[in-house]
Amino acid sequence: MKKTLYIIFATLLAVYIAVALYFFTRHEPQTPPCNEVEIVITDSLERRFLQEKDIVAFLKKGNLYPLNKTADQISTFDIKNSLLKNEMVDMAEVVQTNSGKIKIVISQKMPILRVFSPKGNYYVDQMGRIMPEALGQAIYVPVASGNIEQSFAVQDLYTFALFLQKNDFWNDQIAQIFVRAQNDIEIVPRVGSHRILLGSLDNYEKKLKHLRLFYEQVIPKAGWEKYSVINLKYKNQIVCTKN
Repeated sequence: MKKTLYIIFATLLAVYIAVALYFFTRHEPQTPPCNEVEIVITDSLERRFLQEKDIVAFLKKGNLYPLNKTADQISTFDIKNSLLKNEMVDMAEVVQTNSGKIKIVISQKMPILRVFSPKGNYYVDQMGRIMPEALGQAIYVPVASGNIEQSFAVQDLYTFALFLQKNDFWNDQIAQIFVRAQNDIEIVPRVGSHRILLGSLDNYEKKLKHLRLFYEQVIPKAGWEKYSVINLKYKNQIVCTKN
């Protein structure tokens, strides 16, 4: 008798579990398809390299635009990684909500140097990465020209441009950088008609420190037009050529 009751109980329990699992699986709430895509470009007031339509087109090209797709068709990881490969994008975050909304937050790269070279024209951003020449708006940064290797642009010239960006005096003073043979540097300032021969970028901070002292102590007496060339190539010396 006890054995029969046990078999009946076990059978009823198994049926109950099967029915419960079926009901739970059948009625488990599903994440709805993506019904909205919100794109936020955090620095759009400062830079206008990208617009919302550009992001939409970029994701559609890679078949990653999530609108109307189901949860199993959407990978926020893939969307983020794809956006980070865009030459204009600095940072990206992609979030999916339970209501079916995808929010994409993007910040843009900031150029600090423009390069004109027979080997290519482009910008270098604040992290030493290449940006395309066409940005969609005018950007006022120092311009480097000459026979410039890209490796030199994203390393030595990038470090020099970063220094200029962080130094208000030199950022305002230096307009153009010419790269001669063997990476010999010549600078054209915004004020004055002289040329500055910097030589290599070794010890450029010390060289510019000497030049600033020259500007502060000599130029007020001699005037901006007295010298045509200011040579900083020699250690602890400034050699000037008069007009």
